[in-house]
Amino acid sequence: MKVFKEAMRRQRQDAEKTEKTSVERTVREITENVRARGDEAVFDYTEKFDGYRPPALRVDPEVVTKAYSAVEPKTVENLRFAAGRIRDFARRQRETLKELRYEISAGVTLGHKLIPIDSCGCYAPAGRYPLPSSALMSIIPAKVAGVGRIAAASPASGGFNSIHPAVLVAMDIAGADEIYCMGGAQAIAAFAYGTLSVPPVNLIAGPGNRYVTEAKRQLSGVVGVDMLAGPSEVVILADESADPVWIAADALSRCEHDPNSWAVLLLTSENLAQRVTEKIEAELKTLETAELAGQTWADNGRILVTESLDEAIRLSDEIAPEHLQVMTENSPNVAAKLRNFGSLFLGYCAPVPFGDYISGPNHILPTAGCARFSNGLNVHTFIKISTFQEITPEGGRFLSPRCAYLAGIEGLRGHQRSAELRG
Repeated sequence: MKVFKEAMRRQRQDAEKTEKTSVERTVREITENVRARGDEAVFDYTEKFDGYRPPALRVDPEVVTKAYSAVEPKTVENLRFAAGRIRDFARRQRETLKELRYEISAGVTLGHKLIPIDSCGCYAPAGRYPLPSSALMSIIPAKVAGVGRIAAASPASGGFNSIHPAVLVAMDIAGADEIYCMGGAQAIAAFAYGTLSVPPVNLIAGPGNRYVTEAKRQLSGVVGVDMLAGPSEVVILADESADPVWIAADALSRCEHDPNSWAVLLLTSENLAQRVTEKIEAELKTLETAELAGQTWADNGRILVTESLDEAIRLSDEIAPEHLQVMTENSPNVAAKLRNFGSLFLGYCAPVPFGDYISGPNHILPTAGCARFSNGLNVHTFIKISTFQEITPEGGRFLSPRCAYLAGIEGLRGHQRSAELRG
């Protein structure tokens, strides 16, 4: 393997460590303040960070209805199209999970029940642009799972005196029961602890910036969290059969997300690496987001030239990326050997942006190598698999001596006594 382009930012770890400590401290202060002062703290932070103090944290249904007329009809049409595909995929995922009940021995019946969680808080971030897709991706699986109460939250958007209309429309199309105008660590704390206006939830789902992620980390246990997702990332595994223009465009589409996003290109020839580099430079001359995308690519982009597809596969599995694109002559054969990825995009015509918006599978995915052991948000995230044992007197007599013996070995005499009574 040859490093054709290295990421410039790999030498900035000390500064990032100091910054992380500052974020931890700030988030702890915010969450404790929300816990102590409730609504007033959330109002204060909303005014401080978003420049707007809403009349109420919960968005009035009339405001949601009016949001439809504040966006283009084509926006509503495309949000409904995306929602339909996300909903269909979630429903089919739900169908793969079945309740279980079987008799393992006479009088001993085992199994599990599928129980949707009672409530969840779905967070949709607001960055440089509105992110209605994140609202669809978190709310719809919860709805399909059968969650009893789905609360959604997003920060106020400048110029609208509320959540951006496109996000409100997406939350409504997705099926949110309650919508709150609040963002950042204070929104996560309000969902976790509850306030006068915001009843607490059982689980919080959805992406966010480093303050949101840190709040989820600190409050995990107080409330359930889906995952601790970091900046967006992609690995593009390609051979000479792939179009270098497409590779360049796909890499830059990740880099325009955030200054901390990254892209790694695993290419099978130095010739392809050179052509892709040239196409990236050309794309940056016309791309509207070139300032951010170009700097992010310089800071965090890498091109590695591998000696074979097998080496590229091995490196990809070591990285375990959030998104993995495979653009090779025989993509299905390559895909069959891959194990670690949040979501796989197979073939020349499967760029990650399709998955971001309209393919159907969820775009809230594990980052920072967590795809080695975890999966993305899905309908199963919102369903508890709760086991049961139904045991008759006959079954109790059969299990009693064996259970009592093992309890005795461990010295747990109360357990032993409990088991012996069933004998």
